[in-house]
Amino acid sequence: MAKTRKLALMALLTAIALTIFVIEAQIPAPVPIPGVKLGLANIITLIAMCLLGKKEAGAVLLVRVLMGAMFAGSPSTLLFSAVGGLFAYLTMCITLGLFGEDRLWIVSALAGIAHNAGQLLACVLVVKTPGVFAYAPILAASGVVTGVFTGFAAQYLLKALKKLKL
Repeated sequence: MAKTRKLALMALLTAIALTIFVIEAQIPAPVPIPGVKLGLANIITLIAMCLLGKKEAGAVLLVRVLMGAMFAGSPSTLLFSAVGGLFAYLTMCITLGLFGEDRLWIVSALAGIAHNAGQLLACVLVVKTPGVFAYAPILAASGVVTGVFTGFAAQYLLKALKKLKL
């Protein structure tokens, strides 16, 4: 893929991920538990990783996290998104090679758990009490459920994009 085409696709995916993130930030949480949300922008991170590569997906994620905090968040949004995003990204990098594109839902579920683990760690560092780890089982379960959903969405979107030769 030519450098200009790759850069344009990265910019497009970043804009889509940022738009999804900002819209999702306006939607009330599906359950009344702090930290639980769908994480739909992660669909785009998975797509970027499969179409462009790990480094490029990391760049898309980084720009989305930074701009998302500016447009729809706060400094705490930046901290929690960055740490959770880093944990999820590293998990995706490791597990995509193990499970492949045909099982993105597994990769995504594991990344969802990792994202929530990263956010819990960031929270412990901020509030300086390990009591927040009491949320771990609930957040792990939500990470699996939302991760499976976003993984299947990414898997089907990726198949459609590959038919279009993107």
